[in-house]
Amino acid sequence: MKVPLVDVVLVLVAVQRIAELLLAARNTRTLRARGAHEVGAAHYPLFIAVHVAWLLTMFACISPVAPVNWYLLAFYVLLQPFRLWVMRTLGTRWTTRIIVLPGAPLVGTGPYRFLRHPNYAIVALEIATLPSAFGAYWIAALFTLLNAAALWWRIRVEEAALSAQATSAS
Repeated sequence: MKVPLVDVVLVLVAVQRIAELLLAARNTRTLRARGAHEVGAAHYPLFIAVHVAWLLTMFACISPVAPVNWYLLAFYVLLQPFRLWVMRTLGTRWTTRIIVLPGAPLVGTGPYRFLRHPNYAIVALEIATLPSAFGAYWIAALFTLLNAAALWWRIRVEEAALSAQATSAS
């Protein structure tokens, strides 16, 4: 029995996201052991809910015989090295939470030379691109809006934390 491409892709994305959550949890523990603290924990479940719902909605609503837009799927795949670039640049400071490590300088290398929040830009593109690659434009639109709302909240919290961190580090 042949497994539909959409199912293979979505399983790979789910495995990637789970692996990233495990890495983020390990990095969070490492940072906390070094004296770091979390900021804005109240909105974290919202992010998890949006991302889990995005994946589940695609699993539930995209037909196994949906036509594939290979250009959009290739674009999604090409976003992955940029995600890894962000993670590599931050090293053990990469996490899915807002973790402040007192005295640590802000990162200004790698993709952070070009964008203040490169990971959020990549994720926003992923959320719009992957369902669109299978013709599920309504999923792309809905979750782009939900992610934008969550990011609006998160970036405000993170910017306040980064501003306080920059002030205390100088």
